[in-house]
Parts: sequence; C-alpha cells; structure tokens
Amino acid sequence: MRLIGPVKSRGSYLTNMPSMAKMYSMRRRCVMSLIPPFEPDGLLPPGDYEMSFDELRNSALVLGPGVTADQSSWDMPWRLKLIENLEILTRQLWQVGIRDIFADGSFAEDKDHPNDIDGYFVCSLDLLRTGELSRRLNLLDPFKIWTWDPASRKPYRGYPKKQLPMWHLYRVELYPHVPGLGIGCGIRDRYGHELEFPSAFRQSRRDGKPRGIVKIRFGGQT
Repeated sequence: MRLIGPVKSRGSYLTNMPSMAKMYSMRRRCVMSLIPPFEPDGLLPPGDYEMSFDELRNSALVLGPGVTADQSSWDMPWRLKLIENLEILTRQLWQVGIRDIFADGSFAEDKDHPNDIDGYFVCSLDLLRTGELSRRLNLLDPFKIWTWDPASRKPYRGYPKKQLPMWHLYRVELYPHVPGLGIGCGIRDRYGHELEFPSAFRQSRRDGKPRGIVKIRFGGQT
C-alpha cells in the first residue's frame, strides 16, 4: 500500500518558491496592517490598536517602518526584548485578574532604539488601596518589582529622573489606573491641566498632539 504521495523533484520546489515567498509577504503585510504607518513626526496615528503578542512581534513596531525607509540602525533585537519583558509583566497582571493593559512610550514611536515601554492598566480602587495588588503581583514576580512607591525609585546613568524597580529590571513601566477616580498622573496638557493616564498616554509629550496606543489583547491569542 502506498502511504505517501509522490516526492516532488527539486525543480518543482524551486518553481514554487516565488509563490511561497509571495504568501509570506502577504501575511507579513496583513499583520503589519494592524499597526498603520508612522506619521511624519514619528508617532502612530490616533487610535487604540488591539494586538496579541504574536501580532506585535510581527508589526511595524518591531520589523520597522517599511522597505522604503532606511532601517540600517533600526534595533529589532532590542524591540523584541522589550516585548518579551512586557509579556512577562502582562501575564502576571492577567493572573491577578487584570484585563485592560495598554502599552506606549518611545517603543510606539519611529525611534531606532527606544528607551523603554510605558503603559497603564485598569484596576479597582480596593485592589490598589489595600496593597493587595502589589502583594499578589510580587508573589508571581521573582524580583518583587511591583511597586509605585516614589521612595523605591533609583537613579540610572544618563537619565534625569529616578526610575521604578520594574524599569531597572525590565525597561517597562506599567501604572495602575482607577476609572472615575480623577487623580492625575503628573503629566500635563498644553494648557497646564494634569491628566489621568488614559489621556496622558494618548498625547505626545512634546506638543500634546494626539497619538496612537497599543492595547494588549487578553490571552495573547493570534
């Protein structure tokens, strides 16, 4: 009984290579289309772009702005490392019931070597106020980096401000946001009004221009 089909010759594989390459290219463009091209000032167009981690790894935020741009200095390995670290912290948040997580910072800009990933997540007041959120998260993280206590910030060479423990270890800072609480995050708009995290992360710190942000799809499903 013949259990396998006829083996194709080497020539037939070579003949199919262009179509295989075309299929890969189409898949890559489809994934990258989830993130639109950067605007001329290097920001994402305004909007919330929901993505899994697999989609994020195959997006323009990692692969670069496109074949027409000079990508000789685009640091793809560093961007992949930042996503790896973001995924570690995100999965810890998922384990304690946090679902809405947003990522931004210089990672979401047309910057060859971004400094870090900044972002925020939505949580309840009780979970934050009682310290239960930090306690649960630090049971999951081997380095116990989950704190937003200003006293925990330490300086880092070349940076003007002190950084949280999670930044020093992961180069990621994720902040808790309680909807409806009305507490500012220290970032102000062009008129001097203090903003909450959702507003602050959706505007450029340079000029207050609206910008896009990435929402991590729960579960990381593709």
